[in-house]
Amino acid sequence: MTTTSLLQISPDAVTAAARRVMERCDELARVTATPRAIERVYLTHEHATANRMAAGWMREVGMSSRQDAAGNQLGRLETTSGPDEPALLLGSHLDTVRNAGRFDGITGVLSAIEVVRLLRAPGGPGGPGSDPFGHEAWHSPLPFALEVVAFWDEEGTRFGKALLGSSAVAGEWNEDWWNLTDSGGTSLRVAAIEFGLDPSRIGEAARRPEELVGYLEAHIEQGPELHRRGEALAVVSSIASARRFQVTVEGEARHAGGTPYDLRRDALLGASEAALAVERICRAEHHIIGTVGQFEAFPGGVNIIPGETRFSIDLRGEFDGERDRVWGELSRELDAIMGRRGLRWRHREIHNAAAVGCAPLLQDVLREGIAGTSGDSVAAGGDEPSVLFSPAGHDAMTLASITDVGMLFLRNPDGVSHHPEEAVSVGDVGRGIRALAESVLQLAADRRAA
Repeated sequence: MTTTSLLQISPDAVTAAARRVMERCDELARVTATPRAIERVYLTHEHATANRMAAGWMREVGMSSRQDAAGNQLGRLETTSGPDEPALLLGSHLDTVRNAGRFDGITGVLSAIEVVRLLRAPGGPGGPGSDPFGHEAWHSPLPFALEVVAFWDEEGTRFGKALLGSSAVAGEWNEDWWNLTDSGGTSLRVAAIEFGLDPSRIGEAARRPEELVGYLEAHIEQGPELHRRGEALAVVSSIASARRFQVTVEGEARHAGGTPYDLRRDALLGASEAALAVERICRAEHHIIGTVGQFEAFPGGVNIIPGETRFSIDLRGEFDGERDRVWGELSRELDAIMGRRGLRWRHREIHNAAAVGCAPLLQDVLREGIAGTSGDSVAAGGDEPSVLFSPAGHDAMTLASITDVGMLFLRNPDGVSHHPEEAVSVGDVGRGIRALAESVLQLAADRRAA
């Protein structure tokens, strides 16, 4: 695949942009609720601080900036056609899990800001009137406005419900969510008011489809495929479907010393066998991933046979039908396990998200954007960048209900994520920034041609 670069910017400018992203990831890592770890969650002091920092960086590259009714931070760069043109959204999220890495989500927001900087740079596609600080008029080469969005609560760390910020933007806010509480008993409604938001105005965060051209998100891969292939970047084809369950196994709590094995109805052993069945069944399937991430036994005494055990199942798949078929198989296996052990089990589904396909047009422009970069973005001898599906959820999942979405993956050595050892190289960040900028220009060219 051969694509001519549309971004006539020096490699030094791209390298400087990548280094700036890495430095700012370090700066944001210091905005944390937990000493010597990274924890930045929704509607907190850390949220407000990170938004102020992001707003300053957006204004630095000539964008206007505002916080929306859900606490997301947005920057906008108008096209020279006027203020009413639809916008192409670029971005990701700034919130984290607990004891997080510094690149998940954050790299995508900061890279999007640097894309705006490169497009506005002297000698860039904006022409001689452009500059990186917005001091002069920008002769926009784009038939749409550009917006950078920093979403909040993609992870769902504080209130247990993921994708809150992007759900508000997609117009999918559920009023029942206001009653969610954090570990300290504070409700989402109270937290929003204390943060300075007005719950009655949450609908103002919603965007209409006609306001948007699409949404592009650059994100570190949260797995090892690019690392294993020796490639820097990949086009994302789809975001996995997901179902999550809370499972309860009921047995009988009895004395650990006085109860012989033939009379035991041990809920922990039944649940343990079920957890192993999740691994065994999912490992035998293509692109189905099952995880037991929570596990609690009750009453919890060292000398008491557990009478009840609760655990979670996280089930993900590239296709909804395959995921649901595997859940059916798991359910039958749990029936058999509990039947053999004289136990009962029940489940409650707490999350169900359909698979989301990335728009073919945006996959094409990202493919051309990657091909327009130099270096080892594509594997040696390869004509096309890799196309991967994402087993992890992203804000793009909710945005897909109102606009086309596309995603770009950056190589993550060893695939470690949601952990302090999470990593990405400055070289790959530079390639990602350039590929995203090339994709924006390619999309502009395609729209003008259409």
